[in-house]
Amino acid sequence: MKQIDTKQWKEFVIKDLFTVKRPSARSQANYEDGDVPFVASGNFNNGVLKYLQPKENEILDSGNCITVSPIDGSSFYQEDDFLGRGGAGSSIILLYNPNLNPYNGYFIATVIRTVCRKYAYSDMANKDTIGSEKIKLPVDEIGNPDFLYMESYMKNLELAVSSSLTDLQSAKKFGVSGEIDISNWKMFEISDLFTVQKGKRLTKADMKEGKIRFIGASAINNGITAYISNDEHLHPQNTITLSYNGSIGEAFYQDEIFWASDDVNVLYPKFEINREIAFFIIPLLKTAGKRYAFIDKWKKEDMEKSKIPLPADIDGNPDYKCMEKYIAIELRITENTLNKLTACV
Repeated sequence: MKQIDTKQWKEFVIKDLFTVKRPSARSQANYEDGDVPFVASGNFNNGVLKYLQPKENEILDSGNCITVSPIDGSSFYQEDDFLGRGGAGSSIILLYNPNLNPYNGYFIATVIRTVCRKYAYSDMANKDTIGSEKIKLPVDEIGNPDFLYMESYMKNLELAVSSSLTDLQSAKKFGVSGEIDISNWKMFEISDLFTVQKGKRLTKADMKEGKIRFIGASAINNGITAYISNDEHLHPQNTITLSYNGSIGEAFYQDEIFWASDDVNVLYPKFEINREIAFFIIPLLKTAGKRYAFIDKWKKEDMEKSKIPLPADIDGNPDYKCMEKYIAIELRITENTLNKLTACV
């Protein structure tokens, strides 16, 4: 699809466009497993942390709304009724407008997510700050949000994506590797592979504008939440940042020097690392972190003892050459596939 033209879009204050609410005070720890989604301040799986059984006569939060995380601005459209996490600073924000439907809801949620991704665990939003944010939307002939246009755009995008996926399947014939063989893999403690060092707190008020990356507990933009010139507590390149708070388990390879916030641990490799090896290990670190929720944290000592599976050589040590080779091949395949896909779009 062609790039969307935003020149004629208009700015709207969220609280003028939506009824802004917070869920009732509730925590997943007080519920049994069930089949009703529990929506919290997560940045994946549509914000659904798990599925729970509501209390007797408990009123659910109504669907057909947009949920926003005050931690990092993650925004999702919720079609069905759900249990929303409330009662604390990280309580999700609920946005209601009778004109919403799944299509324009996804459209607007994407716009809100783009505007609100500036928030981080150390500088969280709340009901009032989210309500006061301004978003730009397409408008109709009298200047109101054009919900029909947004719906139509998303339907067309859905068709385009479906077509592109078909083309992607065709492009696979240009070469893909088979499923990776894990029969010789072993479990390794993170502390066997890395020295884990906690980041250092730096408030927004103390930040000095510059070009040094500030890595926060964010799930996007390689964890970068600001650029600073403060240089008292910098970490070297060729390390991995791993959030233990906020967006728990989000990991990124850092190829430049940086300052890590106190919500982030820095993994110093006890081996010679490069981009390819880091890209292999990072998804496994993320998987290890999925057992920890925002309310649990991923304490340094627990992180060090956490284990991840890795390919092993004949001596039982991590086979870094195998990891590097695998990712190098996958990167070439991905580049080739994207070139074929771009030609189809």
